[in-house]
Amino acid sequence: MIITTMQDAIGCTPVFKFTNKDYPIPVNSAIYAKLEHLNPGGSIKDRLGQYLIEEGFKTGKITSKTTIIEPTAGNTGIALALVALKHHLKTIFVVPEKFSAEKQQIMRALGAKVINTPTSQGISGAIKKSKELAESIPNSYLPLQFENPDNPAAYYHTLAPEIVQELGTNLTSFVAGIGSGGTFAGMARYLKERIPNIRLIGVEPEGSILNGGEPGPHEIEGIGVEFIPPFFENLDIDGFETISDEEGFSYTRKLAKKNGLLVGSSSGAAFAAALKEAQRLPEGSQVLTIFPDVADRYLSKGIYS
Repeated sequence: MIITTMQDAIGCTPVFKFTNKDYPIPVNSAIYAKLEHLNPGGSIKDRLGQYLIEEGFKTGKITSKTTIIEPTAGNTGIALALVALKHHLKTIFVVPEKFSAEKQQIMRALGAKVINTPTSQGISGAIKKSKELAESIPNSYLPLQFENPDNPAAYYHTLAPEIVQELGTNLTSFVAGIGSGGTFAGMARYLKERIPNIRLIGVEPEGSILNGGEPGPHEIEGIGVEFIPPFFENLDIDGFETISDEEGFSYTRKLAKKNGLLVGSSSGAAFAAALKEAQRLPEGSQVLTIFPDVADRYLSKGIYS
């Protein structure tokens, strides 16, 4: 395939099939992982960045002179910066200090300005700062992935159809991490329309609130929420699996050592939860999960230490 921009390489990622060869998966059952870390920007958020900018141009929210502003843990910023290059758009991202230095360096390498907010304020502090910047900078656009319905729509229209085309409609369960909630909500709605009995299991780290816990610190990046995502309204979720930092990092290392899959800790957490789900289900079940991003942006976090 010959491409002229990196945006042309977004999507069409492979699916990895896990069986009981390497992990305690029931006989004749399988776990399928969509390898979204193989997108050009290193994460599933490439799909979102592309969709947000394309929709922004269609609706007139973005012009050739627009500055894009967004609060992000990093991957959405990388994705928006990558796609913005094609259109020569300025980008400013607000990132809580705790998130990986590598992601912030990559955003800057792609031409973005990165502004940090205190770790203690969490993503809510980054959202507040982004809104202040958008009010003060003329001709700016704040997609605000945490509230924008284009977030789940991006995955409903791109990722979900791709997966159904690859795996069909015999899936038993969908297990995936929840951060902004866009991937989970978009995927869940599409799958439920075509597989009404599919189970929906959300994955979060300790220190997230979806399973009734208290908000707190965690080392797994990219998933975990301080507030209920607005996209979850009228979404019938079967349950949540809370994964500790230790378990998430342990499976991240196993995926590298056993399978050559160099993925981030949110992928390790997703796989740990998918394995638990497969073990709960009857033999012959088919569990789908998502590996959202690549490992190399977490080396300073000791992901393989």
